Amino acid sequence: MKILVTGGAGYKGTVLTRKLLDRGYDVTLLDNFMYGYEPVMHLATNNNLKIIKHDIRNGIPEIGKYDVIFHLAGISGFPACASNPHSAQLINVEATRRIAEDLAPGQMLINASTTSLYGKSGAPCDEETPVDPVSTYALTKYAAEGILHEKPNVVSLRFATVFGFSTRMRMDLMINDFVYKAVKEKVIVLFDSFAKRTFIHVEDAADCYLFAMGHFDSMRGGIYNAGGNSLNFSKDEIASKIRQKTDFSVINSELKDKDLRHFIVNFDKIERLGFKPVKTVEDGIDELIRIYGFYEYYSHYKTI
Repeated sequence: MKILVTGGAGYKGTVLTRKLLDRGYDVTLLDNFMYGYEPVMHLATNNNLKIIKHDIRNGIPEIGKYDVIFHLAGISGFPACASNPHSAQLINVEATRRIAEDLAPGQMLINASTTSLYGKSGAPCDEETPVDPVSTYALTKYAAEGILHEKPNVVSLRFATVFGFSTRMRMDLMINDFVYKAVKEKVIVLFDSFAKRTFIHVEDAADCYLFAMGHFDSMRGGIYNAGGNSLNFSKDEIASKIRQKTDFSVINSELKDKDLRHFIVNFDKIERLGFKPVKTVEDGIDELIRIYGFYEYYSHYKTI
C-alpha cells in the first residue's frame, strides 16, 4: 500500500512514520517543516520514504495515488490556535475541506481528532456525549470532523492528551510540561488542580493509528475515543505521580485555566475492537526524566 502522512514531521507524525517504515510500507511524509528537518533526519535514508515539503492549504499533490491517508497536519493545541485563529481556521478546517473534496471512495482516511471536544462537562464522556468545545483548537477540530464524515471512508480518532518522547518534542503538552518544570525548575503551578483529563503515550497513539488502518473495514465511518480507561487523571493526581519520582514544590494558583478541560473519557468502544494502550503515565514520567537530563546537555551542546 502507498501511505501518506500529513503532518509527518510533527510530534505524533514522526513516531507514526517510523512505525510504518519499520513494517515495510511505502510512505510519503508531507509537512511544511516549520520546525525544521531535524525531527525526521533519522528516517531520511530509508528507501521506502519520500519526503515532501508542502503546505496543505494548497491541497495535496496527487492525492489520488495513496491507498491510506493519515491526516495529522494542523495547528495543534490551545495556545497556538488562540494566538492565530485565522490560520487555525484555514489549516484545520478549510484545508481539511479540500482534502475531503479530493478523497476518492476507494481510499482510507484516518483523521486525528481530540478529546478536547468534550470541554468542561465534568461527566463521563463516550462518543455519543454532546461535545462542548471551549477553545479555538477544539472548535476547528470539531468542524474538521464534520466535514470529513460527510464521506463514508473516514475514521476519526479523538485522542487523549498525548505524552512521552518524540524526535519532534512538544513541551506544551501537560505531562511533558509538568515533568520538565519538576525536573528543571523544581516547581509546578497548578491551575484548577481538580480538573480531570485523559492521557495516552505517543507510542500508543501511533499504534492506535496502525490499529485503525488494520481494522478499517469494521471502523469505517466511525468516531472513536483513542486512549484507555485506566488513564483518566486530574492535574493534582499527575503531580502526585511525578512527586513519586522526583522532588519539587507545588503552587496551587487561584487563577483559572484559560483552557479548562474537565472530563472523564470512556474508551469502551475502541477497547471492544481490541485496542488498549500499553504504556502507563508512570512509564512516561520515567522516560521524560531521563530525556530531560540529556536534553539539558544537548541544548547546551548546540549553542557552543
